Amino acid sequence: MTMRDRMKNGLLFTDMCEGLPQRRSEAKNLMNAFNRADHTDVQAKIKLIKLMVDAEKDVWIESPFYFIYGKNIHLGQGSFINMNCNFIDDGQIVVGKNVLFGPAVTVVTVGHPVNPLMREYMYTDPVVIKDNVWIGANVTVCPGVTIGENSVIGAGSVVVKDIPADCVAVGNPCRVIRQIGDRDKEYYYKDRKIDPEDLKKEYRLRKTDK
Repeated sequence: MTMRDRMKNGLLFTDMCEGLPQRRSEAKNLMNAFNRADHTDVQAKIKLIKLMVDAEKDVWIESPFYFIYGKNIHLGQGSFINMNCNFIDDGQIVVGKNVLFGPAVTVVTVGHPVNPLMREYMYTDPVVIKDNVWIGANVTVCPGVTIGENSVIGAGSVVVKDIPADCVAVGNPCRVIRQIGDRDKEYYYKDRKIDPEDLKKEYRLRKTDK
């Protein structure tokens, strides 16, 4: 078994052999190029995204964006990552379709033993974020967590356990506070109602701007 196999299988590992430092260096070069790239050159940014991470179509990442290896990150179609996000991808980060990340979200897949004499070692536990999840600003997602389809994670939360589908969860530690229900089909924020006629106006504006 190689060190890379140990990383994938959740065993204790260190990361200074088998070309891992060089791989991280190459990833940082891509990351730095992406973060310095002209934000108006959309095609150049898209090309760099595809080189950095395993991205399906219509994925967008706002810079700056930070990661360890990059290629351990899978981003499903239509997903969006806002600025200042940190993906610590020693292990796998699997993101579904149409997932939204607010600014300054941290996703972590690696940890160290609590015993200080063992602290030089690391282990990985993958993170899975399923389709249509919205993760608010400054959320931290810890190793081994799965977040179910359609759920919303409130800003500033620390997610240490799995979150089921179709719910709103907040806090430190993050807890489910309610299910997504019929009221969410009528209101988009507090007492602001969803107005189909207003959405038609928004759609016309969108088309006009192209």
